[in-house]
Amino acid sequence: MSEESQTEDPMVAALLREREGYAVRGMDDRTDQVDEQLRLRGVEPPAAQNTPTAASRSTPPKGRRTRDSEKA
Repeated sequence: MSEESQTEDPMVAALLREREGYAVRGMDDRTDQVDEQLRLRGVEPPAAQNTPTAASRSTPPKGRRTRDSEKA
């Protein structure tokens, strides 16, 4: 999560995490709904250019195996 998206409000933090997941999957309609909820709580949603791309999630976390490595 980017530095500007850190917050003390747990609801806003949850919405930002939810928004990030929708943005990565390209679910624009759901992203817009989360943006609306953020605005209702007085938080400006992150700009579209700051949203992560699917390529940033192409490698599994450390310690996780890919499907190909499980077969080996």
